Amino acid sequence: MHTLRLMHTDDLPEIMDIQLQVYTDALQETSQVIAQRLEQVPDLAIVAEDQQGICGYLFSYRSQRGAITPLDGEFVEPPHSDCLYLHDLAVAPRALKRGIGPSLVKHKLGIARKAGLQHCSLVSVQDSASFWQRMGFKTQHTSSSNQVSALASYGVPAVYMHRTL
Repeated sequence: MHTLRLMHTDDLPEIMDIQLQVYTDALQETSQVIAQRLEQVPDLAIVAEDQQGICGYLFSYRSQRGAITPLDGEFVEPPHSDCLYLHDLAVAPRALKRGIGPSLVKHKLGIARKAGLQHCSLVSVQDSASFWQRMGFKTQHTSSSNQVSALASYGVPAVYMHRTL
């Protein structure tokens, strides 16, 4: 059993611990970057919590379809957003196979729909594309040099994915 809630600054140590457990060295983001993201979009940073503490999290922000955030990149919200960008979803290994990832994503998709956004996009890494496909996302071909450069910043195979809301 888990509950979802907005992320708080005092959650950051547990979030950093989950990041260390889940992502390869190439994908580790600094605590300063993570704290900055929470400060930028406190209304769109959520955690899943169970009896043992934080067991998953998801950062997102309002964006434009086709815009790809590079690793360690700042969240840049345009004046007229049409897309919710999911930047970082992680579930603690101790909490896998309990539906926490889908729960976090479905919650965010509901928020995006209520806000009138028409799209949702993300970058899939570490062979997670099949998870995202089950959540309704499809791989998108990147054509602009900005998109290609942003994907290359991950230093691992990375795929841009999208779904209509």
